Amino acid sequence: RYLRTLYLGLQSRWQAEHRRRHFYWRMMFESADISMLRLLEAFLKSAPQLVLQLSIMVQQNSIEPLQGLSASASLVSLAWMIASYQKVLRDSREDKMPMSYKGAVVQILWHLFTIAARAIAFALFASVFQLYFGIFIVTHWCIMTFWIIQGETDFCMSKWEEIIYNMVVGIIYIFCWFNVKEGRSRYRMCIYYIITLSENAALTILWFLYYDRQTYSDFNALILVCVVSSSFALGIFFMFIYYCLLHPNGPIFSHRSVGCIFRQQPPPVPGSPVEAVTSPPRSLPRTTGGERDGAPGERDSCVPVFQVRPCAPPAPAARAPRTEGPVIRIDLPRKKYPAWDAHFIDRRLRKTILALEYASPTTPRLQYRTPGAPQEVLEYETTV
Repeated sequence: RYLRTLYLGLQSRWQAEHRRRHFYWRMMFESADISMLRLLEAFLKSAPQLVLQLSIMVQQNSIEPLQGLSASASLVSLAWMIASYQKVLRDSREDKMPMSYKGAVVQILWHLFTIAARAIAFALFASVFQLYFGIFIVTHWCIMTFWIIQGETDFCMSKWEEIIYNMVVGIIYIFCWFNVKEGRSRYRMCIYYIITLSENAALTILWFLYYDRQTYSDFNALILVCVVSSSFALGIFFMFIYYCLLHPNGPIFSHRSVGCIFRQQPPPVPGSPVEAVTSPPRSLPRTTGGERDGAPGERDSCVPVFQVRPCAPPAPAARAPRTEGPVIRIDLPRKKYPAWDAHFIDRRLRKTILALEYASPTTPRLQYRTPGAPQEVLEYETTV
């Protein structure tokens, strides 16, 4: 995957002007896939390793240089991976405004301190209650997995693959927040961090009541309790900094948000191709010629598919319906969740769409299987 991404990036630089965009977006989607795999790898490997190392340090009441370096690297990799994935995911979607590097740095600090507090609380509790710690982790993982499943994510093509994916994401939820559903997430995030704060406090207090007095003095134990609480508080502080100052869509907690989503659909303009679609397109919007050349407002254009931020709808421009061009019929129902188009459509189908885009002067049209008439998407971002 790394080699293929490198190849596509080089092609986006070496190809003629009219093909650069084609290879550039293929590179961005490959990079998003890589970031997702690296994120899962980090939380399946580095996170348990970090808790184990910290637990050994607490039990021995000593830190060896190599041991401390390894634990620090694991912690930084976890925070780095989740912030990197969020940035790459936004960069690979034209309907989302890109995350700035300042925002990415603040996201790293946010997750660094919250994961550190979580891992230290786990290590303190596990150093005294090994069996109960295992029961706690399994219980928390089951609750988080059930919460994710009832949220009806739509990442995979089959139900069982979706359940396995939710189980893996449940492991991430043991350590930190990870948004897996399109839409407003502030309430789900608040619930998660309230639960996390309660668990961290309970685990740390139980350790403080039952720790070995011969290994630690009361002063050193109190310092560890303060480290957990202050680290979590710093993480929440950087989270508020990110959402209040550096969020790509503007301050999320203000009433005057600069996002690009409106609360209700604008009335369709007569003669526009909206009448040909039975429901709002769930796919990424295809860019026009002016937008391909970097027209102003490309990133700020409002897209009615992802309802995240309220803003006033712009006056839609009337266009003549496009009825000619190749038609791709998909014997699958259109899925509900719009965030994972690039992952849902099979790679062979992606190659077919890309070939049609390159060979045909018109936009390929898609027809999904529906109970009634075929559901047609007149415009489609064929780079997925």
